[in-house]
This record gives sequence, structure tokens and C-alpha cells, in this order.
Amino acid sequence: MPADGHTAPPTLRQRRRAAATREILDAAESHIAAEGPGALSLRAVARSLGMTVQALYHYFPSRDALVTALVTKAYDDLADAVQEAVDATPDAPGVPRMVVAAEGYRQWAIHHPERFQLLYGTPLRYYTAPADGPTTQAMRRMSDIFQREMFGGFTTAQLAQADTAVPPPLQEFLEDLPLGGPDALPPAAAALLFSAWGHMHGLVVLEVFGHTSFIGDHQAELFHMAMRNLLADTHRRIPGVAGPS
Repeated sequence: MPADGHTAPPTLRQRRRAAATREILDAAESHIAAEGPGALSLRAVARSLGMTVQALYHYFPSRDALVTALVTKAYDDLADAVQEAVDATPDAPGVPRMVVAAEGYRQWAIHHPERFQLLYGTPLRYYTAPADGPTTQAMRRMSDIFQREMFGGFTTAQLAQADTAVPPPLQEFLEDLPLGGPDALPPAAAALLFSAWGHMHGLVVLEVFGHTSFIGDHQAELFHMAMRNLLADTHRRIPGVAGPS
């Protein structure tokens, strides 16, 4: 770092490498959109860019490294979409911000089904995400958004007294989860968050994978109603009236 404390601008070589890395990721995303995540091939990605596989290895030394970058970027793009949906909603009575966040999640998923499948579909063969690596950090970012929008306005004491029967083994597990730092949720609230997440995510998966197509144009209405009911039921389980509307 320079003596004046300012970070030196990236060099020409660094800028070229960053640009090439973005181009490779864009090509890989296009390949996934056309062929599906299971067909991801370094050779095909390299061929689409006029590169050799050996040249691509200079940027991503293995298929796992490329998959990790793609998964991380997909989580970040999904979290960006959720946050942008929330930020675009005025702080006024009407649709709760948690519902808006859930609808942002759904919209991204139905507009990017192959990338959503990369995150939540059949695991890619022979790929294991690095423990507590960039994919985990990106996923936690999205979890933080939903935690904030679902429980913002409640105190820790209120959340700890949420009306949900958490079996002792599960409570012990939730207490040991390394989530949230100093703002970690009490076990009762964490159980509610995971349950709500499963409900929301399950409806999105059913729609993205075509299992609710028989509902037709009413899928958005059904999802909106389900999310409002889910939020209301969750908040009813938390004592006191100082919670979000």
C-alpha cells in the first residue's frame, strides 16, 4: 500500500485478468443456460471463447474452481435481486418487506432457472463446495437479508420466547451454529427462520421445475398469499406487539 494510505489502482495486467475472468464466467453461464448445469464442460467453455483448455486453466485451475466461482456469483446475483426488490419498496403500510424479499427471490429464480438449478438442483457429480468458502459466505449474505426482514423490530428477548416446540437435540444444534455473530438468532427464532425458508423455497422450486404449471397465471397470486400467511403466522408466535406489521 502506498505511504499515503490509498490503495494502488489495479495494474494493466490485473485489469486484463479480471476482464478475462468475467468473460469466462459469462461464457460458462451461457453454456449452463443452453445445456443445463450437469453439462458444464471446461472444453466447451474454452471452445466458445476461442481458447484452449490449457489457457483457461490459467484463470480456473480446475472444474471445481470454475463451479465454485459460478455458484458464488449466482448466490450474489440472487441476493442482489432480493435486496434491490426490498430497497425499491417504500417504508409504508402495505406489502411487508419480507414478502417483497420473497417475491424478489421468486422472480430471480423463474428468470434464471438454470442458474437456480445450479444452486438448488441435483448436485453436480464429483463437486464439493469448499468448507466455509466463498459459496458459504455468499449464501449467508442472502440469509442475513431474510433474517433482517422477518425479525427486524423484535428484541432478542422476544425472539427467544417464540412459541415453537424445539426438541432439545435441535436446540443444542442451533445454539452451536456459527451464524449471525453477535446478532445470532435464539434457537426458537432460528427454527422459525429455517421453517419459513423451507416453505418459501419449496414453493419456488415447485414452480421453477414445472410442478405447479397447472395453476397457470395464478402462481404469483398463490405465492404472494402464502408468503403473507407465512409471515403472519411467524409473527403470531413471537410475544409482544413491538414487532413489524
